[in-house]
Amino acid sequence: MLAGVGVSWYTWLEQGRDITVSGEVLDAVARVLRLSEVERAHLYVLAGLNPPVSAGSAVTVTAEIRAVIDGWDRGPAIVRDRYWNILALNATAENVFGCESGEPHNCLVTFFTNPRYRALPELWADAAPGVVAAYRADAALVPDDSEFHRVAGELAALEPAFAELWDRHDVAAPAQAVNALRHPDLGDLYFDATTLTVADHPNWSVVLYNPKPGTDSAARLAGLVSRLVVTHPG
Repeated sequence: MLAGVGVSWYTWLEQGRDITVSGEVLDAVARVLRLSEVERAHLYVLAGLNPPVSAGSAVTVTAEIRAVIDGWDRGPAIVRDRYWNILALNATAENVFGCESGEPHNCLVTFFTNPRYRALPELWADAAPGVVAAYRADAALVPDDSEFHRVAGELAALEPAFAELWDRHDVAAPAQAVNALRHPDLGDLYFDATTLTVADHPNWSVVLYNPKPGTDSAARLAGLVSRLVVTHPG
């Protein structure tokens, strides 16, 4: 009665009969039964529907995840949310990307507006379509979430290059592409970036940047990392 479904229909649902069920009905059942997000997602799976994307209200990065990125001494490391806003970054990332901890930064916006990326135009142009396609793929998971479109709309008004790529409607997984930028003191740096999803915070991604083998990026970074370890112990 509280979920607004009939007794017979609910019984059939529990019995796993071949009935048509909508996400709205499952949400009503989950609400009445006070299911957790994990239990609600499991209910969707049992009913043969794609689980809803978690709202992910937490924005404070846990100490455990903070320790992971601070302990990544091979290069920059960041934690970003579903909209690609940076939630936390290690000291190397602050220096390499020119970001100050505590200041708002969005990875998509930074890629198109940071002169350190744009200083290597050929490599930047090769990577740009994949970056935009990955952002659209993330946005497609929650088509009713206006924040993705706010970020994209504001960037499109600012950067014609982004607007052109956004209008293609290409989608792709985050590419294991070379990230290249020109640091004002260290010169040209090249990274392989690996994006990992945090299991208990599925809207968070940890991005680890590893100096590209075959380049002198690791050597260029070595002195910086050692100085930062002294400046930011632990």
